[in-house]
Amino acid sequence: MKKRTFVRTLVGAAVLVAFSGAAYSQQTVKIGLLSNLEGPFAAGGADGMRGAELAVKQRNGMAGGRKIEIIKASSDAKPDVAVNATRKLVEQDKVDIMVGPLSGGEGIAVKEYSKTQPNITFINGSSGAQATTLVNPSPNFFRFNTEGAQWMVGLGKAALDKGYKRMMVIAEDYAFPYSQVQGFMSEYCRLGGKVPVKAWVPLGGKDYSSVIARIPKDVDALLVVLGGADAVNFLNQYEASGGDKPMVGGSITVSQDVLNYKGKRRDSLVGTISAGPNADAYDHPDWKAFVAAYQKNYPVSSGAYPSPSLFALVYYINMKAALDGLDAVKGDLSGGQAKYRAALQKMVLKTPVGDVKLDANRQAIGTAFITEVVKDAKGNLFNKVLRKVDGIDQMLGIPKEQFKVGSRDEPSCP
Repeated sequence: MKKRTFVRTLVGAAVLVAFSGAAYSQQTVKIGLLSNLEGPFAAGGADGMRGAELAVKQRNGMAGGRKIEIIKASSDAKPDVAVNATRKLVEQDKVDIMVGPLSGGEGIAVKEYSKTQPNITFINGSSGAQATTLVNPSPNFFRFNTEGAQWMVGLGKAALDKGYKRMMVIAEDYAFPYSQVQGFMSEYCRLGGKVPVKAWVPLGGKDYSSVIARIPKDVDALLVVLGGADAVNFLNQYEASGGDKPMVGGSITVSQDVLNYKGKRRDSLVGTISAGPNADAYDHPDWKAFVAAYQKNYPVSSGAYPSPSLFALVYYINMKAALDGLDAVKGDLSGGQAKYRAALQKMVLKTPVGDVKLDANRQAIGTAFITEVVKDAKGNLFNKVLRKVDGIDQMLGIPKEQFKVGSRDEPSCP
């Protein structure tokens, strides 16, 4: 009797497991997608959404044998707004995975919020502040894109090669530009460059007259780390003032959302060197396939760009990581998503710009491109590749005991 009971129990359990597995495979995975659809980065944020959606479209809306449902939310580059939007997605909409946000200060704030939701996995959108993963990292926050300082590796030397020995910095006053300036100046200062003036401007500012008036006559060029509408406003006002200093661009300053604005100063961007995680004219089959898929799904007539912006690429990379992770665990998000996170941590992610792996802080180690803005036969501006730098980690080649996170005052070489 005991043996028959034991066998019946085993059979019943097997049936229950099989039934549960079948039911489980039919469940939908809800992914929250947060980007900026308002504020100075609204145009770039919309392209970020396109990139994330493209990663899902390429799999016909499935990953790990489960249907993917995207629930979107909007922010405006303000950390408190980003956290409130994330909280709604997590606590009210009950998403299983979060992808986002876009901007640096937002990323730090959402990282901190993620610590209060240990059963949800958070994957970055395009936020690029160093501190998100380098200072008090969260065990359930992953970033498969390299960050703002990593993007600038190699640009300091390129600026000196152009003869720019003294430069003024003009950048927005928040975490991501601090990282970009740190990535640039760490190399530029070490090689002998000087930065006598830094002008930190408010995010979303519209009047740059006082900043333009402060530009010293004896600087050779400007390092401009402004994005979206901020970059457009500065460029227009600088041209109107008769400014003629050459510029070195931050990654977001020469992204497609800025290169495609309409204005006279736009053409004077031709020749601007910059650096970032992508280059419009990168001659590699994986990049070309990504561009072709973007153009097919989002033609220019729909409001998209001739080439995917930085935001489209980085959101695509992070959403692809989320989906590849689901494939790796066959959609299993049980046990507080422990198996899923383990798969993400050890993943070598194939991206349009090369392989990405994570460090111990769940931060990407990857590639940066040194670029130059050029014009094609149709009058479109794009970034051609000057040089590619692989395997960049967050220490930027600086000994750990000497490394300091970028801030308003760090680095300094007046």
